[in-house]
Amino acid sequence: MAKYLLLKHYRGGPTPTEASCIPMDRWTPQEVSDHMAFMQHVADQLSERGEFVDAQALSPEGTFVRYDGEGRPPVTDGPFVETKDLIAGWMAIDVESVGRAHEVAAYLSSAPGAGGRPLGEWIEVRPFLEELPTITE
Repeated sequence: MAKYLLLKHYRGGPTPTEASCIPMDRWTPQEVSDHMAFMQHVADQLSERGEFVDAQALSPEGTFVRYDGEGRPPVTDGPFVETKDLIAGWMAIDVESVGRAHEVAAYLSSAPGAGGRPLGEWIEVRPFLEELPTITE
């Protein structure tokens, strides 16, 4: 078994679909409820298979912060990053293969959006680092 992080971006990926470009704040309350119910259904199915680790939706607000030297306050780029840079949410799974991780990501991509249409959004699949890289000289 290997763990993967599935990242849902607000907008992004190689070529966003028309459905994935309609921000959730422009969806009807029922469309939002249907989307969230689908995400819970996927989590429940993965739990039954023993593949679900955790998942969270994220707020569209946030900042980038970096270290700027000892004793200096952290540096930020302002109160908010651009929407295209934000991650909408994530799901961690523990599956048998990268192929299975891709199957799960493709299924997540079919979540309903505005008008009930499948979003067809790009889902970023990232394996967990299983061991530290070996450095040789």
